[in-house]
Amino acid sequence: MIEIPATPTFQHLLATTTTLIQELGCKKTTLQEIMKRSGLSKGAIYHYVKSKDELFGLLLVTKMQGIGQAFDEAVSRAKLGELDGPLGAITAGLLSQFVDRDHVVNNIFLYLLSQQDNPDVALLLRQIYDRSLATGAEWIRIGQKYEAIPVEIDAEAVSRQLLAWTYGQLVQRMIAPDTPVPNQADIQRLFGQILRAAM
Repeated sequence: MIEIPATPTFQHLLATTTTLIQELGCKKTTLQEIMKRSGLSKGAIYHYVKSKDELFGLLLVTKMQGIGQAFDEAVSRAKLGELDGPLGAITAGLLSQFVDRDHVVNNIFLYLLSQQDNPDVALLLRQIYDRSLATGAEWIRIGQKYEAIPVEIDAEAVSRQLLAWTYGQLVQRMIAPDTPVPNQADIQRLFGQILRAAM
C-alpha cells in the first residue's frame, strides 16, 4: 500500500521534484539535484523514499489524489442521481494530462514504464495500477450509491476498461503528439458510453 506523508517537508520535496521534472525531465532529475534545489539532505529524502523512482511514483499518486479530492467535492454538491458533476471532476483532471504532452504525470508514467525491468519499479507500477483500479471502482460504487450509476454495473470491470483507455491515451500522446486531444465533453460522453455498455 502506497502512503503519502502529509508533512510540510515531504510536500516541499514533492513540489521541488515536480518543478525539476518540468524543467529537466525525469532522467536528468537526480537525487543530487533534488537535494540541491530543495535544501534537504540525503537523509531527509531517504526518510521518506528509498529511491528517485519511488519518489516519482508517490508524485503520481498525489496527482491521482488531487483528482479524487475534486471528485469528492463534486459528489458533495451533486443532487441524487446526478452524474455530470462528479464525472466532470474526473475528466477535467485527466484532460490536463492529455492536453499537455509534457505534463509531469505523462513524463513520470513513461519514465517508470521504461524502468520496469527493475523489480522495485515493477512492484511500484503494479501498486500504482492497483490503487488506480481500486480508486476507479470506488468512484463507480459511490455513483451507484447516489443512484447516478446503475447498481448492476461491475465496478471493478468498468474501472479496468476506463483505466486501460486512460493509459492508452497517455501513451498515444507521447507516441503521436499530433493526435487530436479529446475535449472534456468527449471524454465524459465516452465514459458514459462505457458505463451504459457495462449494463
